[in-house]
Amino acid sequence: MKFGFIITGGEAREQVELARAAEAAGWDGVFTWDGIHVGDEIETYDPWTLMGAMALATKRVRLGAIISPLSRRRPWKVARETTTVDRLSNGRLILPVGLGALDDRGITGVGEAPDRRTRAELLDESLEILTGLWSGEPFGYSGRHYGFEPMAFRPTPVQRPRIPIWVVGAWPGERSMSRTLRYDGLLPYRLPQKTGLRRPQTPAQLGEMRDWVAARRSLEGFDIVMEGTTSATDAEAAAAEAGRWAVGGATWWIESDWDNFDVDVMRRRIEAGPPSHVERPVA
Repeated sequence: MKFGFIITGGEAREQVELARAAEAAGWDGVFTWDGIHVGDEIETYDPWTLMGAMALATKRVRLGAIISPLSRRRPWKVARETTTVDRLSNGRLILPVGLGALDDRGITGVGEAPDRRTRAELLDESLEILTGLWSGEPFGYSGRHYGFEPMAFRPTPVQRPRIPIWVVGAWPGERSMSRTLRYDGLLPYRLPQKTGLRRPQTPAQLGEMRDWVAARRSLEGFDIVMEGTTSATDAEAAAAEAGRWAVGGATWWIESDWDNFDVDVMRRRIEAGPPSHVERPVA
């Protein structure tokens, strides 16, 4: 299992310093988030600019933004942004994608398509365009929403055959889950009848999703990414919490506290290190 940390807040330079601290503390990945406006009081920075700075401040950790709602980003511009960050980081970028949260007024308040069906169509077309443009070969596209004549984008990303793409899968939605099969990782969610999307509540629920994927494609090189919070002061309890999700099939544990924007709190959790196996002293 690999371990990542989502930096949810702080001034831009502070966030870059937190990324450097996470690498020093042994985390495998550092993530930001992709939002336009989720509240008047929340300081929000452009994720691609942040990740470019983080790429130059670190040498080892994987980088990404959880998540990028591609329906409100032009895919040819995302192709340039992702390639640039992948080059700056020497091949450490991951692209987590989904439909986007409707509490972001960058989707609902500025004329972007709010309905799930249209956003899903835009997501599918954007992913096809990205993978085509990343090839570096002449690529054209004709879809319901996007279309252009062939053009070759250079340079290509460092990573081949492509930058890894993690996709939100909403169980048991057939279209949503099937989308994950075409790419490189699953960000697991479930669709209860009344409460909307939520993450799996038990490792058994996650295991059900893992088994569905395994029946349809190889799990080799495929990531299953679970988010949550663990203790900064009890390393054994932290390791046990992450470990039970590994039993359910998770290959990444992402430490994420979406209610916390305090830099000092994040720094304490980062410096405590990832919730990996705790070696007990020999009696």
